[in-house]
Amino acid sequence: MESDCHSIDRVEVRSTGTGRRQAANRVDDADLLRAARECVLTNGVRRTTLTEVARTAGVSRMTLYRRFPDVGSMVTTLVTVEFGEVLEQAHRAAGTGDARTRLVNGMVRGIRLLHEAPLLQRVLDTDAELLLPYLVERLGSTQIAADGFLREFLKAGHADGSIRPGDVAVQARSLLLLTQSFVISAGPASQDLDLDALTDELALLLDGALRPEGALQPRSPA
Repeated sequence: MESDCHSIDRVEVRSTGTGRRQAANRVDDADLLRAARECVLTNGVRRTTLTEVARTAGVSRMTLYRRFPDVGSMVTTLVTVEFGEVLEQAHRAAGTGDARTRLVNGMVRGIRLLHEAPLLQRVLDTDAELLLPYLVERLGSTQIAADGFLREFLKAGHADGSIRPGDVAVQARSLLLLTQSFVISAGPASQDLDLDALTDELALLLDGALRPEGALQPRSPA
């Protein structure tokens, strides 16, 4: 299934049509990021160089360096953009109903989108160790964005009574820890199991964990 969460990939790089480099003041960041994304998807993060990205974008290395000092900053921007698009789509996929239902729907949809996201999957396949600091040392910008997404629905769920009372910050961080394993480990975990079946089970786990005491259980699918 082709992912629909990478709009940078659809940005057309403007060309002079003569093989010459573009003037620095005529190059958008989107052009540079598209070139970087192409290089990373082809070679992985560690084997991508500024020189290669500049050549792919049709600009000088100095032009690229003025915008992005190193490959790492470009990859960080790429991941942030891609993850932001996933969150937007997950928010739309949350649908209607009470906040608990919408939160579960949005989380499951987000996980499935991330499993299809080419850039993230390329990093996991070739440079997974780059993610280690964000798992054992500090939270990254995408994790903080996800935390904000979760807090929004948790607050709404407390207000409409569909989510059990609790500390929003603690609940959000616990959900983040739970669901990021479905993102990072989805590849090996789904080698002998269907990913949709796993995320369907996750939906039941999330609903049960968030449901207020005494609330009716959802009916099992027929």
